[in-house]
Amino acid sequence: MKHTFALELADVKKAAAAAEAEALKNNWAVTIAIVDDGGHLLWLQRLDGAPPISAHIAPAKAHTAALGRRESKVYEDAINGGRTSFLSAPDISGLLEGGVPVLKDGQCLGAVGVSGVKSSEDAQIARAGIAALGF
Repeated sequence: MKHTFALELADVKKAAAAAEAEALKNNWAVTIAIVDDGGHLLWLQRLDGAPPISAHIAPAKAHTAALGRRESKVYEDAINGGRTSFLSAPDISGLLEGGVPVLKDGQCLGAVGVSGVKSSEDAQIARAGIAALGF
């Protein structure tokens, strides 16, 4: 029998707080989303001044990263490189940089997705949240 890890509410709050701190340190108005390994939303936080659309994009990026078990940037890069067929992937819409999986011992526990600033900055915020978990 295989043993698996799962994000608990305390983990989600810790990651969200660290991601928020990174965003505020840089004066970035973003939305932070955290999902479980199946892409189901566990946390959504829209900071003051974040554009309304970011509340849709951040969870989509997190969902994509969790289901794909890799950063959502991989899909953006593939599409930009000519593999436009990814645009027709069923139920996947966050094909932009800013979704980062939460990995522990090679297992995906979920993902953090951020939207509201440059995609590379979104990813920086997501990584800061994940780093706080200490995996």
